[in-house]
Amino acid sequence: MTRLTGRALRLTVYIGEDDTWHHKPLYTEIVHRAHRAGLAGASVFRGIEGFGASSRIHTSRLLSLSEDLPVAVVVVDTEERVRAFLPELDELVTEGLVTLDDCEVIRYVGRTGDTGKTDVKGKKSL
Repeated sequence: MTRLTGRALRLTVYIGEDDTWHHKPLYTEIVHRAHRAGLAGASVFRGIEGFGASSRIHTSRLLSLSEDLPVAVVVVDTEERVRAFLPELDELVTEGLVTLDDCEVIRYVGRTGDTGKTDVKGKKSL
């Protein structure tokens, strides 16, 4: 288990929900590579509205019916580990925005008794 407190670096990758890597969602590939790289954690957040370099607004409002909503993949770990992961993103992210921010980790605690095993529905098993 990774222990993380104090100064850290936050990596945020802004992409579109429909962006893919080898027929899989790009955000899934980023999360799985971050996991394989041993990073402390990664989360994917789906936006309800936004625009990027193309200046085209993507929204979840019913009348607009956009399918390519904004997605942010956020990773927090030590600066050394995050920077070592950046070459992975060079390969994966052809359109989007990648940012780095200094941050401070106040608390990073996993679930107690976590065996790391999950069932098909994502529920923890003992």
